[in-house]
Amino acid sequence: MPYCGSFNRIYVAVSQAGLRYAIGVMMKLEEKRVFVFGTGISGISAAKLLQKAASDIIVYDGDDKLDSKDIKAKLPEDFKGRILLGTVPDGLLDSIDLVILSPGVPTDLELVNKMRDKQIPIWGEIELAYYFSKGKIAGITGTNGKTTTATLVGEIMKTYYKSVFVVGNIGVPYTEIVLNTTEESVTVAEMSSFQLESIETFKPNVSAILNITPDHLNRHHTLENYIAAKVNITLNQDQNDVCVLNYEDDVLREIGKDLKTKVFYFSSLRCLDQGIYLEGENIIYSEKNNKILVCNIHELNIFGRHSYENVMAAAACGISLGVPVAHIKKAITGFVAVEHRIEFVTTKNGVKYYNDSKGTNPDASMKAIESMQTPTLLIAGGYDKGSEYDEWVDTFGSKIRCLVLLGQTREKIAETARRHGYHNIIMAENLEEAVNICAQKANQGDSVLLSPACASWGMFKNYEERGHLFKEYVKKLGNKGIL
Repeated sequence: MPYCGSFNRIYVAVSQAGLRYAIGVMMKLEEKRVFVFGTGISGISAAKLLQKAASDIIVYDGDDKLDSKDIKAKLPEDFKGRILLGTVPDGLLDSIDLVILSPGVPTDLELVNKMRDKQIPIWGEIELAYYFSKGKIAGITGTNGKTTTATLVGEIMKTYYKSVFVVGNIGVPYTEIVLNTTEESVTVAEMSSFQLESIETFKPNVSAILNITPDHLNRHHTLENYIAAKVNITLNQDQNDVCVLNYEDDVLREIGKDLKTKVFYFSSLRCLDQGIYLEGENIIYSEKNNKILVCNIHELNIFGRHSYENVMAAAACGISLGVPVAHIKKAITGFVAVEHRIEFVTTKNGVKYYNDSKGTNPDASMKAIESMQTPTLLIAGGYDKGSEYDEWVDTFGSKIRCLVLLGQTREKIAETARRHGYHNIIMAENLEEAVNICAQKANQGDSVLLSPACASWGMFKNYEERGHLFKEYVKKLGNKGIL
């Protein structure tokens, strides 16, 4: 993938003057009216934090079909703020001092643009948390591997630091724990492109960008915008900070040349004079010609080149924050794969079942397919994020015996597969039927892999629900492989 040159920050919420004003707002938050946009996990958590610092809070959601009583039930009993659904009354924006934007809210909505036109400071939930945060911070982003890597970094930190928090896109809002942080704490934040669109002052001591492949183009519109959002994680870092980058990602290798930070590369394909790399079966840390063995890959409980890259990125974050290599080895060799990421479920009738519900884009799913060691029946399809599936289908080779498709994208994927000469395709109406089909079609020694290459929205609340249901359906399979 070619590097697209320097990126314009098209998602800037406030000007520098606006930023200085926003900081001033926070200094006297108790006197200001704060508008929390979004009533999901991030929005509710932000409102709870603001309850302790601001006297006038409006919690807003554009969906007027929601029940304000259900929203209020998620907030503290003594919450004195106002809940607003649907249309924002004329003139209300004139009284708003600060907006906290949930990551699920697109930054180019008409209402958000109106707020921007009125020069109202717009912060993301991450930015709000950062204002209160203490201690060291490691920020992890990338298209794939964020959750595994952030979890790994958290485990590494726990071997050396007494106070460690793992937050962000991983499921625990930063704002939920931030008041518990101290100057001795380490906070590890998994950060999505949605969260990174709306930062202004957020400054991690160590950042990591694991990889860049097209994703969420329905939200970001162009690949350049998506990359710009990811690179925002380095926006405020300086020469005293570190950015961990994948040397084998063409985009990131070029970006690394222009960063103000120290750059710590990792590579799974070549030896590095300075950095961390995979050499044969060993992970090596090289610093000033001094080579240190971190571990052998056979000491790990996760497998596949993508997993070794996650381990190296996590180790690089640990080294950058002063954790000794011996501590790092203890953490990474004791680590077990996170739920929903090439997770072994069970063996039924001689067939192994794997849950990769977190494979929500083609690149992530490709890595799961490449990890399979046996003939595989693949369950895929879901919400259409604007992805293309040509490279994904090309990884099938002779490994994918059967492709079972469901969801909004099933016809699009099937058309792509046929264009590439793959025709063993079965359509399913739902996930339960897809599991049943695979169970009946699989032979002893085969594997069944749920790796959708698509988001879960539309059929499920999230990828976690999809993964849990898959495991439930698999465990209910009878001796004949029928639900």
